[in-house]
Amino acid sequence: MLVQEDAETAAPEVRPRRVWRRRLTVAVAVLFAAGTVVRLGGLETGVFLVPMAAFTPGFAVLALVVLGVAVLLRSRAAAAIMLVVCACLAWCVVPRAFGDGAAPAGGRTLRVLTANLNGGRGDAAVIVDLVRRLDVDVLSIQELTWSAKVRLTAAGLDDLLPYDISVPDVRGPEGSGIYSRHPLRERKGLFRPVGHHMPVAEVSLPGGSPVEVVVVHPVAPVPRTVPEWHAGVASLPPAPTSGPPRILAGDFNATLDHAVFRDLLGTGYTDAAASTGNGLVPTWPHGRSLPPLVTIDHVLTDARAGAVATQIFDVPGSDHRALFADLRVRP
Repeated sequence: MLVQEDAETAAPEVRPRRVWRRRLTVAVAVLFAAGTVVRLGGLETGVFLVPMAAFTPGFAVLALVVLGVAVLLRSRAAAAIMLVVCACLAWCVVPRAFGDGAAPAGGRTLRVLTANLNGGRGDAAVIVDLVRRLDVDVLSIQELTWSAKVRLTAAGLDDLLPYDISVPDVRGPEGSGIYSRHPLRERKGLFRPVGHHMPVAEVSLPGGSPVEVVVVHPVAPVPRTVPEWHAGVASLPPAPTSGPPRILAGDFNATLDHAVFRDLLGTGYTDAAASTGNGLVPTWPHGRSLPPLVTIDHVLTDARAGAVATQIFDVPGSDHRALFADLRVRP
């Protein structure tokens, strides 16, 4: 009789606990649904949502965890919400891991390397070694200082890429430059950069028309610069359909999950890493206590070019990883 009374007393305590857990799971599912709506609708604004949008791939992984919890707790409402959330996030994220083979058949080879030197602190010898090993044709450098330029020259960069158009700075992130195996011609007036120095050059690629290369480096979307960041990405020149094929290469401080970056792609650009299955490989931050978390370094090509392969490399001294893209460009 005592055992029966104990069971009857315990049952009401267990039942409210289960109800509370399920309700909490539904609330979490609703939060994930709201975040997914923000991503799908390109609604990220302000000092919180803009940086958070960069972590959408991680958000997708957490969504799978929440879905598992909802199933374990037998919360049908939460499980249904999370199934939709996971499907939507998979549609956004998963294609970057597979690519689409966008490179034109029979195009001219153009090997591009982009690297952020972290205020000139990136290892110049490593950069030059990458240029040599990968047979790089064009190097896009961000956060180039005068001292870093001297170290690159001392490491032998000028022997490999004898042409350059660069705007170094004494310190900080403003400096940028283009180094090339082929002759360069600086182009002025293509767009009005908002952010750091973003030189533009036409590369005299053999076998056809020149190729236009833009070094990209808008400011980072930290709380006080989010409007300037948005303006910087939005100011980048759209993909052309005539004239020289255009390539944008650098530290965009934006990921494929930022609406303003997707708008840029929508003008006709293709992301080299995503098109070759490396779109989920993070490039920042490197060399800190945390592993790289977000992909903000990109090479974009217009419809007359594409990548056959991409690789990502660590650069000691830099908080960014370098991105290499083996491109094919139509004559």
